[in-house]
Amino acid sequence: QVQLVESGGGLVQTGSSLRLSCEVSGFPLNDYHIGWFRHVPGKEREGVSCISSRDGPTYYHDSVKGRFTISRDNARNAVTLQMNSLKPEDTAVYYCAAGGLRSWSRPDEYDYWGQGTQVTVSS
Repeated sequence: QVQLVESGGGLVQTGSSLRLSCEVSGFPLNDYHIGWFRHVPGKEREGVSCISSRDGPTYYHDSVKGRFTISRDNARNAVTLQMNSLKPEDTAVYYCAAGGLRSWSRPDEYDYWGQGTQVTVSS
């Protein structure tokens, strides 16, 4: 029943923008913190951003702060990640996840995961 579906990835050039979407079904969006993670083969899964349930704060990895913006679209039961000024080091599979948190950037704090969407930024 619970499902997270990412979309919006693609192949873009350095400096371009992408808007990722995580559509949530099976539970109200505001019942969970929603995080974005990215993974590159051979590297650890990295927390990119998180938006807290209801009126809680947002969080960003230092490497994306000022370039990425996370937000809710409650009408669509979705969370978006607007990614601007993309760099080659942003290339990864991006996953959204839902959970209750003690530490937003720990993957094991999340209960549900999407299938991922590929983001590739060419130099």
